[in-house]
Amino acid sequence: MTRLSNDDPQPLTVAVIGTGPRGLSVLERLAVRLREEPAPRRRLRVYAIDAVEVGAGRVWRTDQRDWFTMNTVVGQVTMYSGEPDGGPARPGAGPSLGQWIAERARTHGEEPLGPNDYASRLRYGQYLRSVYDTIAGHLPGEAELIPVHDRIVRVRPRPGGGYELEREGDPAPLGVDRLVLTTGHPRNEPDGFEREMLGFAAGRPGVHYLCGDSAADLDLDPATIPPGTTVGVLGMGLSFYDVMVALTLGRGGAFTTLPDGSMRYEPSGREPHIVAGSRSGLPIPARGRNQKEPHHSHRALFLTPHAVEQARKRRLAETGSPRLDFDEDVLPLLLRELDHVYWTAHVTAREGKEAGERFAERHVSVLLTGGDPAGLLREAGLGEVPALDLRKLARPFGDRHFRDPQAFRAELLDVMRWDLSEADLGNGEGPLKAALDVLRDIRNTIREAVDYGGLRPSSHQDAFLRRFLPVNALLSAGPPRYRVRQLVALIEAGVVEVAGPATTYTADEEAGGFRVASPRVPGSARIARVLIDARIPVPHLRRDTSPLIRGLLADGLLSEYVVEDSVHGERFESGGLAVTRAPFHVVDAGGRARTDLYALGIPTEHTRWFTQVGSSRPGMRTLFHRDADAIAADLLACGRPQDQPQDRPQDRSEEGPAGRALVGAASGAPAEGGRA
Repeated sequence: MTRLSNDDPQPLTVAVIGTGPRGLSVLERLAVRLREEPAPRRRLRVYAIDAVEVGAGRVWRTDQRDWFTMNTVVGQVTMYSGEPDGGPARPGAGPSLGQWIAERARTHGEEPLGPNDYASRLRYGQYLRSVYDTIAGHLPGEAELIPVHDRIVRVRPRPGGGYELEREGDPAPLGVDRLVLTTGHPRNEPDGFEREMLGFAAGRPGVHYLCGDSAADLDLDPATIPPGTTVGVLGMGLSFYDVMVALTLGRGGAFTTLPDGSMRYEPSGREPHIVAGSRSGLPIPARGRNQKEPHHSHRALFLTPHAVEQARKRRLAETGSPRLDFDEDVLPLLLRELDHVYWTAHVTAREGKEAGERFAERHVSVLLTGGDPAGLLREAGLGEVPALDLRKLARPFGDRHFRDPQAFRAELLDVMRWDLSEADLGNGEGPLKAALDVLRDIRNTIREAVDYGGLRPSSHQDAFLRRFLPVNALLSAGPPRYRVRQLVALIEAGVVEVAGPATTYTADEEAGGFRVASPRVPGSARIARVLIDARIPVPHLRRDTSPLIRGLLADGLLSEYVVEDSVHGERFESGGLAVTRAPFHVVDAGGRARTDLYALGIPTEHTRWFTQVGSSRPGMRTLFHRDADAIAADLLACGRPQDQPQDRPQDRSEEGPAGRALVGAASGAPAEGGRA
């Protein structure tokens, strides 16, 4: 770490609050630009502040148990904005997570993982710490990086500019010129349902309600959940699997892989009985076996930035507003994209690569000219193959009722085993998982359509948030296949029970516990002494319990992003923190962009979409790093002499456009934008 001398003339001081992946990415791009940009410039002091662990943050902290895993293969994860180049690891040229693990296995005897394996979150946290150390060790002489392990509880503007940061553990405030908020996953105040459940549990010994959070932060110990206790779990997404393994592997149970690839669970006797449920009744399905190189990205043919731009122009001409209707302007193009990959993969699997390529050319031509592909599908022998139906995949049980829990359990296991067989085919060769993987690859173009009030407020709330996102979340970001096999084994062993579709959770005064039941499965009701919300809290600015965020909001330094569409007479209070486009200056309560205050990542969710991305991909200049670079460039522009040219980052790369000016009819962006 480079230290400035005490007589240094007023260095530029920057604080980055939150040093998980987003904060770390800003530090990495700052270090790269400090090395690459010519001097002279003002000296720089950066405070890296985290209340839990500097360099890893809360979710990826290195003191958690190793049974919590990532859901992206290690070969597709990197925190460096450039690949290794033969020299030492340094900002802008460092190893991916997979390469780092391989090197640690070689030099330290640690467990090796292949590029298509999944690491624990603990391991990723260790990797993040190594990246932080690399950044600190490769700063030029005019810069220093100071770790601050503390919680910032208040931020006050200074009369001459900049901010005073009040710390929880130190009476001396930190004075900074620029402030970057990368605070990650929030802890929200309880909503109506949560207050009811907490109130019910209060005063009842042995009855507990655990609000949604990272599983590593939930109280899952035997003192709270004794062996044999019935535990209700609300939600069956990724966090459900974390809770599941903590209460089984974490209680001493073990899984044995059988010759046919299935698993058997060997209980320890210390497990609780888990009763889970959700709207769909389906645990989030498995990710396909990875067959893609880290730098692979689907080349869109239908849902492209150009198509989104053209749709905006049509809407502007037709209605006077460039805002889109998701169901009419975006979803049909997205489904066309998935269908094309799905049918092409079927032909390739049956007849080989060349036949698949010939089919793809003809299929694209038919779709682009507005034709009906049914004849082409029959000619290819696909007439009897079921079409890709996202809603049916996400809601396989529909509105059906089942005779009893045994009937539902049998069908559930059939669905899960079928999905696993599809996942085993891979995300390149398997038609189903190849198509669903496009949902991940095409996120950037969806952002083009959605971000910064790109949709009509009513369409954003109904079509996008309520209908599309639950289906997208269930089908595009599943756990590793072995996790789903473990769940199948636990259901077969009777340790886990899935109540059924449309699961309800109520407080049962007479039984003295939480009633978990599916109205579509007679006999499914169970009374749980503990109820765990296994859903990660949705970011919402006004429900965030952080003293930092609440203080900034109360002082008018932050505002909620609100979309007002006067053409359609609609309004949408997003819950997201209002920021400009790159470099993501915070918009205050007066509607002004504060050029000395930035926000990136999860706090800005709803203003921007899918901000929970926690890494970049090797060999690609992804939006993850372009976002960070935009802030780094703007920070350093503050410290450059006035006669020095300012190098503004370009917002276009292989992954698609990251953003344009706030508003502008010429660009086709929404003309009204958002306001506080």
